[in-house]
Amino acid sequence: MSSLKIDLPMVQEAREYLKTHVEKTPLRKARSLEGDVYFKCENLQVTGSFKIRGALNRLRFLTADEKKKGVIASSAGNHAQGVALGAKINGVKATIVMPETAPMIKVLATQKHGAHVVLSGEYYDHAYEKALQISKAEGQVFIHPYQDQKVIAGQGTIALEILEEMKDLKQIVIPIGGGGLIGGMAYVIKSINPSCEVIGVVTDQTLGMKELIENRQPVLKSQVSTIADGIAVKKPSPEMFENYIKPYVDKIVSVSDNEIAEAIVNLMEKDKMVAEGSGASGVAAVMSGRVVLKEKSVILLCGGNIDMNTMFAVIETGLRRKGRHTRISVIVSDLPGALARLTAIFAKNRANILDVMHDRVSSELSVRETRIDFLIETSSFEHAKEIKSKLRQEGVRLLGPEVE
Repeated sequence: MSSLKIDLPMVQEAREYLKTHVEKTPLRKARSLEGDVYFKCENLQVTGSFKIRGALNRLRFLTADEKKKGVIASSAGNHAQGVALGAKINGVKATIVMPETAPMIKVLATQKHGAHVVLSGEYYDHAYEKALQISKAEGQVFIHPYQDQKVIAGQGTIALEILEEMKDLKQIVIPIGGGGLIGGMAYVIKSINPSCEVIGVVTDQTLGMKELIENRQPVLKSQVSTIADGIAVKKPSPEMFENYIKPYVDKIVSVSDNEIAEAIVNLMEKDKMVAEGSGASGVAAVMSGRVVLKEKSVILLCGGNIDMNTMFAVIETGLRRKGRHTRISVIVSDLPGALARLTAIFAKNRANILDVMHDRVSSELSVRETRIDFLIETSSFEHAKEIKSKLRQEGVRLLGPEVE
């Protein structure tokens, strides 16, 4: 048996141990999606993500000598919090190496659990290499975020909880980063309910696992930028692919940041749920049409630790993609009453002005002209088109396409 391989008794044993430390998270009906669809809400888990399950299950196997030396981990944020809290529960010192780009909410939460945080590198892969260096130099036990038998078994406990409530599960949608989450869950699901379809979701910035399952050579990007930092693993693990993805995952789809942003807004507005980028990726896959849901489906919301600065940008992007926020730029004569005339048109057409900016110095402007940029609140794309049409009818010069 490979050191990465798990079996059902291992997962069941992990489940019994974790009962006293983690939440049995709810399976909630998805209000925003049609059909018999549910969310498994690991965004409501202790530390705000599923990662505490695998980390805590791994830490319980530390020897007395290993506990004295302490543990070290690398993480974009959620594994960091899981290891930090798990170490605290076990009375063990923890060092966590996080990318310099890690969301501040995750850095602060990790420190709050008593861990020493080291920021190193731009991406997770850089933090991983730094953590291995420190582990080798100082003798701390490295807790891998996904390529670890005990971690995988801990993540598999989520599937046990789902199947207890929904024995006739037909389909499940799970985010993929390194593969530990989907690996543990897919193994459990296929072992108990082999007819259930398991679909993985990756960000279009890190397509490695999708390329492997489609028999393509992964193309590694030199730079990765995504709001789904929790699943932004640049280099896919061949071991995780061979042991778990290839035998137990039926299909992998990808989603963009804009689609994830729209899903985050949809979850907040209609389901009253807060999800981070990776946590909302499954919903994004459904909303984009890349996953067609069956009856008795579950989408895993794997985490809810979203940075407030990211949240602000996400809300703006999500509302814009839903036609709820519209930017309109006009050029008018720089005369008294010009702005009042425009605002009257917006008011008459039920558009709320959120922001206004004047520009009188651009090279595109004549001496007595001014550019005004509006951010307005609209009800839909059709509503926005209607307002632009009314402005043109009133002789207002709009910047941008004449026909939209």
